Amino acid sequence: MGRSIIEKLWDAHAVADLGDGSWLVYIDRVFLHERTGSIALKGLEAAGRQVRNPEQVFCVMDHIVDTLPGRTDETMMPGGKAFITTTRQAAHDAGITLFDLHDPRQGIVHVVSPEQGIAYPGLTLVCPDSHTCTQGALGAMAWGIGSTDAEHAMATKTLVVKKPKLMEVRFDGTPGYGVTAKDMILHLIGRHGAAGGVGYAVEFTGEGVRSLPQEARFTLCNMAVEFGAWTGVISPDETTFNYVQGRPYAPADGAWEQALTDWQSLRTDADASYDAQIVIDCADIIPQVTWGTSPQHAANIDAVVPDPAAEPDHTRRELMEKALAYMKLEPGTPLTEIPIGAAFIGSCTNSRLSDLRAAAAILKDRKVAPGVKAICVPGSGSVKQAAEAEGIHEIFQAAGFEWREAGCSMCFYAGGENFGLETRVVTSTNRNFENRQGPRTRSHLASPTTVAASAVSGHLTDVRELATEK
Repeated sequence: MGRSIIEKLWDAHAVADLGDGSWLVYIDRVFLHERTGSIALKGLEAAGRQVRNPEQVFCVMDHIVDTLPGRTDETMMPGGKAFITTTRQAAHDAGITLFDLHDPRQGIVHVVSPEQGIAYPGLTLVCPDSHTCTQGALGAMAWGIGSTDAEHAMATKTLVVKKPKLMEVRFDGTPGYGVTAKDMILHLIGRHGAAGGVGYAVEFTGEGVRSLPQEARFTLCNMAVEFGAWTGVISPDETTFNYVQGRPYAPADGAWEQALTDWQSLRTDADASYDAQIVIDCADIIPQVTWGTSPQHAANIDAVVPDPAAEPDHTRRELMEKALAYMKLEPGTPLTEIPIGAAFIGSCTNSRLSDLRAAAAILKDRKVAPGVKAICVPGSGSVKQAAEAEGIHEIFQAAGFEWREAGCSMCFYAGGENFGLETRVVTSTNRNFENRQGPRTRSHLASPTTVAASAVSGHLTDVRELATEK
């Protein structure tokens, strides 16, 4: 029987079967960031251990750093400076590569790693961040870990991992007009729940996935964790190979030809089987937006706020009622009539150059609605530089968006900058939990184009309506 790409990746890195469903797995790359990286590095030092292969460990400043122009080590987050300076010193002492605050390559870890060629097909990669699964879009096996596991991986190049079950999520057909990878993954989570992938490694397949450019594939895999999955993976193809070739840390010269030969066999066999399968027709997907406090509270943009009274399950009904109370929404309200006070484009989900290009196409010759605070945070210094070379920043600024430095920014609230008490935000991020973007902030997840359209309308908006005007 054939094997899936996930089985091939697993078998290539399995060191030992520990006999209880857990395996010792070899780790190719470790990536750290300043929020937890200093904890892992200092813990390793305190235990008297060294990083086994420092050339295979990387660290970036992204989570706590401010993104305002002219930023320094000082941050709005209480105690944030200590995280930055401690991580800087610990990375230096350990001899690992650090993309520091003023390094032009600095940015969000899951943006920096692929664009620098640190992650590529066939690797295992771990990071103390749940969205490490983003890099599965390259045909790698990548997952989030804790700081203690990061210590173990750095010291031994291995981790103990419980072997997941396999799930195929197949997108048949191609996405329709105005539908992005963000809409595809929100559609999946909205229909099958935030726990739909628990216990599984998910492989995304089908014509709908193969039609996506590489940066859109990152968005799809990024939110596999919001589906509850251990990781998300896409078999590499020519789109992937073209993306990786020539990047700073990718194989080069003769090594490239050997790597390409290996990668071309790194795909799911036709007769491979899965423990579970979900099939989605892309024709059924239209732009999505969330109405509640979980990514599974996703709906078509032309829908209305659902009525908990129609939910037969008592537990789900109570959770819906709680979410609507937090979001201050009434059942039956058309989603497109919900006003917003802020718009955010950024995060490891949607902050790459293609995301900014798409949003700029909506914003060009338009203005942000009065009373809406709009912010764009590029995913990395490289993305920012490329966008500015194309004049994208001028479109954002002319529309009324703030143009920031790279970082995680207001994807999450850690006591620093936020949108303000109970502000309603349409956001290209990945989590709409209570207080995620500030004290009682009400977050609506959407694609960058839907965020842009909503920003200029002043309310949640079907991007297809604005796009057809042009």
